[in-house]
Amino acid sequence: MAEPQRIVIIGSGLAGASAAGALRERGYDKKLMLLGREAHQPYELPALSKDVLLGNADEPHRVHEPDFYETHGVDLRLGVEVTEIRPGERVVVDSDGATHSYDRLVLATGSTPRTLPVPNADLPGLRTLRTVEDSLSLRGTLTATAEVVIVGAGWIGCEVAAAARSHGADVTVVDPVDLPLRRVLGPKVGEVFRRLHADHGVHWRLGVGVEAFTPHGVRLADGSEVAGDVVVLGVGAKPNTDLAEKAGLTLAGGGVAVDAALRTSSPDICAIGDIAAHDHPRYGRRVRVEHWANAKDQGAHVAGTILGRDEPYTTVPYFFSDQYDLGMEYRGLADAEHDQLVVRGSLEARDFTAFWLREGRLQAAMNVNQWDDGVALQALVDAHAAVSPDQLRSATLSDLV
Repeated sequence: MAEPQRIVIIGSGLAGASAAGALRERGYDKKLMLLGREAHQPYELPALSKDVLLGNADEPHRVHEPDFYETHGVDLRLGVEVTEIRPGERVVVDSDGATHSYDRLVLATGSTPRTLPVPNADLPGLRTLRTVEDSLSLRGTLTATAEVVIVGAGWIGCEVAAAARSHGADVTVVDPVDLPLRRVLGPKVGEVFRRLHADHGVHWRLGVGVEAFTPHGVRLADGSEVAGDVVVLGVGAKPNTDLAEKAGLTLAGGGVAVDAALRTSSPDICAIGDIAAHDHPRYGRRVRVEHWANAKDQGAHVAGTILGRDEPYTTVPYFFSDQYDLGMEYRGLADAEHDQLVVRGSLEARDFTAFWLREGRLQAAMNVNQWDDGVALQALVDAHAAVSPDQLRSATLSDLV
C-alpha cells in the first residue's frame, strides 16, 4: 500500500495529538492536519479531576510543547467542528463549510459527559467535568461553605469528592449502587473506598438513585432530598460516535468497531481512544476503554497501522487514581464480581495489592500505596500468568515473572 500523501486527524485530545506526534516520530513527512473543537492546544485530562481541581495547578499538562506543531509541520486547527465525513470522496467537512481531503483519516473524537434521564436534568447549575474550563469553574465553587452533591460514585465522582473535601466543602455522594466503584473493583475493594471517603467526612447516599434535580439539590427515588448549591454529575461518558455513524461506519460494543490494528469498517479510516470498540486479541472480544493510557497508547499504535505495519494492538488497560493520601494503579481487565480476589497486604490499612484470578490465570492487578512492584505487576498481567493465590500473597513478585 502506498504511503498516504495526506492524513487528517479529527480530535485534538490526547489520542489525536499522540497520533500526530507518533507519525512524525516514525518519519512521516507528508501533509498532516489535526482538527480540534477546543480552543486550547491538546492537553491531558487526568489533572482536571486531580491537580487542577485541587488547586495545585491552573492548567493540565500539554500533550506536546507549544511549538511542537509548527516545528513539526502539523497543521493544527483549533476551534474547528467537523460536521461530515464523506468516505467515498475521502473528504471531511467542517462547520465553516470547508472541505479537507485525506488519504487516511483518524477519528479521535473522544466522549461527552452523560446526563440522567430525569426531570430538570437541563438545569443550568448542573456541572460536569470534561474540559479545563469545567475544572476551573468547578474549583471556584468548592469553598468551605459549599454544599456539594456528587451524583455518581465512579472514578470521577470519587476524585471530585476528594478535591471538594480538600477545600473544606460539605460533600454528599449519591449512587444507586451500594458501594463506590463496585462494578470495577468488586465489593471488598469498593468498601475500602467507601471507608476512605467516610473517614474524610464524605456523606454517602448509596443504593438509591436520583428521581429529579431541583433548584436546591437533588430529590432521590426514596422521596428524600439532598440539599446542594453545587451539583456535579459523574455518571459516565458517551462516546462521540455521531460523525462515524453518519458516515456509515460500523458501530459495535458501545463505540466505533475497529479491528485488531484499529481500522474501522472503512479501510482508509482508523478510530482510537474513547470511541474505539477494539477487537482485542487478548480478550477475544471488543473492548472500549476511556482512560488516559489507552488514548495515549492507541494514538502511538495507529501511526504504525497507517504507515503499513499491520500489527495488532495488544496493550492491556491501565489507569491510576489519587484520592486524599491513597494512590493506586490498575492494570488489566477483570470481572470483579466473579473473578477470584486475592489480597496481598492490608485492606484496612489501605496498603495492599489486589489481584483478580480466573481459572488460575491473572486477569488484573491493582497496587494501592505500594510502588515497588509496578514492573513485575505489568509483566505478570501481560503474561496472563498462571499463579496460585498463595504465590500472590507471599512470593517475591519479580520471581514469578
